[in-house]
Amino acid sequence: MPLKMVDANVSNFEEELKRMESENTQNQLKFILFLADKDTSSSLSWCPDCNVAEPVIYQKMAAVPGEVALLRAFVGDRTTWRNPGHPWRADNRFEIRGVPTLVRWENGAIVGRLEDHEAHVEKKINALIAGN
Repeated sequence: MPLKMVDANVSNFEEELKRMESENTQNQLKFILFLADKDTSSSLSWCPDCNVAEPVIYQKMAAVPGEVALLRAFVGDRTTWRNPGHPWRADNRFEIRGVPTLVRWENGAIVGRLEDHEAHVEKKINALIAGN
C-alpha cells in the first residue's frame, strides 16, 4: 500500500493522531510532519523551508516499499505559530521549535526527528525512514 497522508490542525490533531495510532497495520511506518499553513491564493506555505522540504519528503516516503502513514499537522498562520504558547511548542511530546519538523512516531513517542534546517536533506530523510 502506498503513502497514506492525513491532514490535521490544532483542533483535530489528537483525534487524527489516535486514529493513526489505532491502525493495526503490521510494519506500517508512521510519521508526523509539522508544517506551516498554505496560502489559499498561491497554494504555497508562508514558510520557505516547508516549500523546499515537502516535495522531497513526499517523494522519499512514496518510494518506501511498505506502508507509510503521514499525518500532516498544520501549525497555523505565521502569527499563530509565532505565539510561544502554541500548543505544539508547549506539548512535551513534541516540543516543536520550528517548521518543518518531521518525526518518526512509534508506540506513542518520537523515535527520530528532523527539524527545519535538515528536513529537506535526502540522506537524513532516508536515515529517519530506515530507523537510524
